Amino acid sequence: MQRTLLITGASRGIGLAMVRAAAGRGDRVIACVRDPGSAADLAAAARGAAPGAIAIRAADVTDPASLAAAALAEQGAIDVVVCNAGVYRARGGIEAPGYTADAWAETMMTNVAGVFFTVRAFLPHLERAPNPKIAIISSVMASSAKAPGGSYIYRASKAAATNLARNLATDLGPRGIAVGAYHPGWVRTDMGGTGAELDAATSAAGLLARFETLDLDTTGVFEDYRGTPIPY
Repeated sequence: MQRTLLITGASRGIGLAMVRAAAGRGDRVIACVRDPGSAADLAAAARGAAPGAIAIRAADVTDPASLAAAALAEQGAIDVVVCNAGVYRARGGIEAPGYTADAWAETMMTNVAGVFFTVRAFLPHLERAPNPKIAIISSVMASSAKAPGGSYIYRASKAAATNLARNLATDLGPRGIAVGAYHPGWVRTDMGGTGAELDAATSAAGLLARFETLDLDTTGVFEDYRGTPIPY
């Protein structure tokens, strides 16, 4: 059975890899990016996929009006909303100069509020699906069990996104929608760096497999791309 997945942050990295993998297995993918005109790799993936398999939509997760317009472009059900869009704006210890007010604001708006805005915009489409799911791409760096210091903004944002996933699971469970938070692994992307352990295709395949297991019995889960539980 063909499913419809909506994936934010679909222009590169893990998001693009998930788009390719989902379309490759026969699903329809709504690939959301801020600027479709600059998403050359995504456009190439759409051309190489089956006709209609990948629909590219302009959507800025920090802008509810942009998301509302993208939602209006869709008429049918969406089986899985994957909140993947994210930024990593500063690294280092507490005195690192990158921890500016603007960096804090941008990261929280994208990594946390962006998840909320995305879910709210596409909630009516999820409610039309028989077994709707929301997958929030978090990080093991969100876990209080892994807190070696540094990367303060990113860690805080992912902890908040995971908390948001837990609360959404509580609120949306009675409406038949399952919600999970997922660590994609340390992936060789612009964010993860060239020394990371995994390629994006391996992470994407693992994540899509985990989304398959998500249901109302497992809603609220926080685990990695292999299914290993992560303590919050």
